[in-house]
Amino acid sequence: MTTTHEPLDATPTPLTTPSARHGGVLFGVYVGVGLLLIALNLRMGVASVGPVLLAIERDLGIPSAAAGLLTTIPVFAFGAFAFLTPTLTRRIGLHRLLALTMVVVAVGIGTRLLDSPVALFGGTVLVGAGIAVANVCMPAVIKQDFAHRLGLMMGLYSTALFVGAAAAAAFTVPLMTALDGSWRGALAFWAVPAVLALLVWLPRAVRGSASVAGTPGDAIAEPRDEPRMSVLLRDPVAWAVTVFMGLQSLSYYAALTWIPTMLQDAGVPLADAGLLLSYSSFPGVAAALLAPMMLRRIRPTWLPVLLSTLLCAAGLIGLLVVPGGVAPWVWMTLLGLGQGTAITLSLTYIVLRAPDAAHTAHLSTMAQGIGYLLAGFGPIGLGILHAAVGGWALPVAALVLLLGVQTVAGAAASRERHVRAGGR
Repeated sequence: MTTTHEPLDATPTPLTTPSARHGGVLFGVYVGVGLLLIALNLRMGVASVGPVLLAIERDLGIPSAAAGLLTTIPVFAFGAFAFLTPTLTRRIGLHRLLALTMVVVAVGIGTRLLDSPVALFGGTVLVGAGIAVANVCMPAVIKQDFAHRLGLMMGLYSTALFVGAAAAAAFTVPLMTALDGSWRGALAFWAVPAVLALLVWLPRAVRGSASVAGTPGDAIAEPRDEPRMSVLLRDPVAWAVTVFMGLQSLSYYAALTWIPTMLQDAGVPLADAGLLLSYSSFPGVAAALLAPMMLRRIRPTWLPVLLSTLLCAAGLIGLLVVPGGVAPWVWMTLLGLGQGTAITLSLTYIVLRAPDAAHTAHLSTMAQGIGYLLAGFGPIGLGILHAAVGGWALPVAALVLLLGVQTVAGAAASRERHVRAGGR
């Protein structure tokens, strides 16, 4: 295991970054914009479903449990399909594969237009598969193309995730109203940003994946000392990053699924509950931008992790104890700040705990593959607990307890060291 202190943002010398070597500053800006457009699409196809879930239930005549699968299937898909990424990157190349994920996401979203429950659920699986592969590729591409701007790019990447989710949550219902109540049309609209991202990214995909002796130029190589999954599974640094990623995602998706119901059970109107959930993305954006600065300046390194835990715990407990009046706006602000900090830390640790793009791709596969499979049980487990006890005290207590475990894993992931640089 290699111990290292890797700065988030070093001042680059001229032509230091890969993007600069391939075409100068303007090309680097173009690549950054393309990556952020892709990042915007990595939550839209999922976050757009929740606001129209009741309309889907009524139109198709399916029970709430079946409709709820539309929000849980993508999370499990994020984990399951993540493990395909190393093979795909070797055959296709990182940049070309990112372009392909936008094709899959656009097709999956467009499939929901078809008048069939099979198309609805099948399209949801496609959306989850495309996002899963893109989730794994993004940290590796950022490590490769922006090695000297990691803090800036990881902060912007996390911000784009929150902005995409907030936009989908806020505008899907108005779109449905504008389309004469068509939830299918409202969901299908979100294929447009995916197509736009694809068109912008295509020049980089072609340029970055030029073949050399039949192998894509940006493929992740497999030299003898490469950290294959069997090695990472024995690495404590890799497990710390993975558990932190999984538990912060579990908390996020459990809250995303059940907080509106929790608020409604406390007497908050449905429209206000949805608005509060959407609002929490805005402090999340602010936290995502500030988290890289905290990583650079705050010592000891585990303090940002503890801060994110305290903010999330305060928000959850506050919603349980004082759910009425203006108080929920305070609690959702705290929860958004905590979630924004946690997701940015988890994604940034994937990059910082790997010495190069190849190691980043493998660590990203493990952290997001196993992490999202774990996260998928959050909404299900919380729903089971709520049904068993008929209230929200025990589910919230369980989430707070898991936040404690998340803090321990995050503190371990925050230590300035790398995963094993090989199978030794």
